[in-house]
Amino acid sequence: METDGQEIDDCIIVGAGPAGLTAAIYLARYYLKIRMFDCGTSRASWIPTSHNHAGFPDGINGEELLDRMREQAAKYGAMREPKRVTDLKRDGEQFSVCCDDEEYRARTVLLATGVVNNRPEGIGEDLHDEALRRGLIRYCPVCDGYEVTDKRVAVIGTGEHGTAEAQFIRTYTRDVTLVAPNGDHELTEPCSKALDIAEIARVAGPCGNFAIENGRIAFDTAQGRMAFDSLYPALGSVVRSGLAAKAGARVSEDDCILVDDHLETSVPGLFAAGDVVIGLDQISHAMGQAGVAATTIRNHLAEKRPLRR
Repeated sequence: METDGQEIDDCIIVGAGPAGLTAAIYLARYYLKIRMFDCGTSRASWIPTSHNHAGFPDGINGEELLDRMREQAAKYGAMREPKRVTDLKRDGEQFSVCCDDEEYRARTVLLATGVVNNRPEGIGEDLHDEALRRGLIRYCPVCDGYEVTDKRVAVIGTGEHGTAEAQFIRTYTRDVTLVAPNGDHELTEPCSKALDIAEIARVAGPCGNFAIENGRIAFDTAQGRMAFDSLYPALGSVVRSGLAAKAGARVSEDDCILVDDHLETSVPGLFAAGDVVIGLDQISHAMGQAGVAATTIRNHLAEKRPLRR
């Protein structure tokens, strides 16, 4: 269908990680007209090998998993377009989605824009990517804490967030060190007590001069140079909820998009799924959310156009 000569999509998906691709597979199989924009920065592509994704007993590389999902989506006609969405607004009963100077219109929009992890300061991109590939830097203890069982692990962070991550990893190994990113630690009495009970060492920062040495990730601290089998940055993340905010959707104090049980935001017709929504930051959870959101989108649209022609 067209309005004033402009084609209207049933749904535009922003983001092509596990959530966006799952939604695309569902929506294409519902015979809906969709577009999927991808700026190419899914965190799933960082995963060396995922061992907790059901159905892959020997694990699967993150990029391979995305390739399989892209192939499956394309099989039903859902092709991703390598474009970055720069603006989103509600325009009457439709949405205007802009990619720089290009404008697209849709009846519904699904945001699967994810988050970006904050990296330790001073670590170069090439070194970061190589360490990540080798499992020397990890970001998700829920995903891969099992892989650091009985290894020497550092957590760069402080405060409640750093303490909680160190405690989580402590269930896998006795050798955990919490390293402050800059200067002394900022710990409340309860945090200090919890670290003491767990026998988690604390070292002051700053951290710097990162390198891979003898198969370990090494860096300078206030107590000298230290090396670890694996490093977890517990430095928070940036939630990519800016487009939702531009469209008038409610977000949490932590900038996560607020949704109802069917993944619809406070703006009718605008949905969100995956890490950009408050949740577990897990592929399986993101895929489940995407399935619910896509089915709700289908049901909403079917109320107006119920018949296949």
